[in-house]
Amino acid sequence: MSVLVVGSVAYDGIETPMGKTDRIMGGSASYISITSSFFANPVRLVGTVGKDFDEKDLELFKFRNIDLEGFKIDQSGRTFFWKGRYHDDFNNRDTLDTQLNVFENFDPVIPDAYIGSRYVCLGNIDPKLQLKVLDQVSTPDLVICDTMNFWISGAKEDLLKTLKRVDVLIINDSEARELTNQVNLIRAAEDIRKMGPSILIIKKGEHGAQLFSDEGVFAAPAYPLSEIYDPTGAGDSFLGGFTGWLARTKDHSPENLRRAVIFGSVMASFCVEDFGPNNFKELSEYKIMDRYEEMLRMSHIPKVP
Repeated sequence: MSVLVVGSVAYDGIETPMGKTDRIMGGSASYISITSSFFANPVRLVGTVGKDFDEKDLELFKFRNIDLEGFKIDQSGRTFFWKGRYHDDFNNRDTLDTQLNVFENFDPVIPDAYIGSRYVCLGNIDPKLQLKVLDQVSTPDLVICDTMNFWISGAKEDLLKTLKRVDVLIINDSEARELTNQVNLIRAAEDIRKMGPSILIIKKGEHGAQLFSDEGVFAAPAYPLSEIYDPTGAGDSFLGGFTGWLARTKDHSPENLRRAVIFGSVMASFCVEDFGPNNFKELSEYKIMDRYEEMLRMSHIPKVP
């Protein structure tokens, strides 16, 4: 089932306690489209890069059979660049440099062939652009959206308009609290679901994720790792795995939503084991399913006899 992904494609300079890289592909749309492609077909990418975009990175998209009709190379400038340094706990980071470059003028135009996409995945971009995407597509089965503190504090009015048209919102715990001014996440989830999304997922980093829907709350663990190299893109990888599984199965039942959350966690766990999207280059479906089964065994709660 078709997945439309709209968001940023960028280069990142990343420093963590495990090492550093001066330039590696990043951006929300990159991670979402790559991770979705392990489950869904076709995955359609709408994004923009500059004249410096490397052919080897373009080949990664092609290797994953991602449809690039909506992907534009702007020869007038360079690709969006972000540089950051993570603290020892990996939960906090300092932004050292941000260069919007050609992304500053990103105007998502959805090709005619993409308009009927059944799953629309809105990466972390300006809510005005997310709305523009929704104005161009026709009755998708599911709209999944991400956002961040920057838009919550600086573009809340537009964000609230977007949320009215979203089926699934995926954000982290600090964003949920900021969006609602609620400290308690259960109350925050209730308030957010009143804003529009019938399904809410609150990511909690190394502590897993919580799914909120009409059927109640589901708490999923994070996959335990002894070493983390780079958490950049983990949330977007979660989003891609979640969306990809739903698109593959065309099943939005409570049970399958829970499976999708676990697949999201699985893809996020592979992401953080290397810098950028490197770990996805050799990843196989067998490894994905093996880790999924591991998570099922790990989180099984036996009944009282």
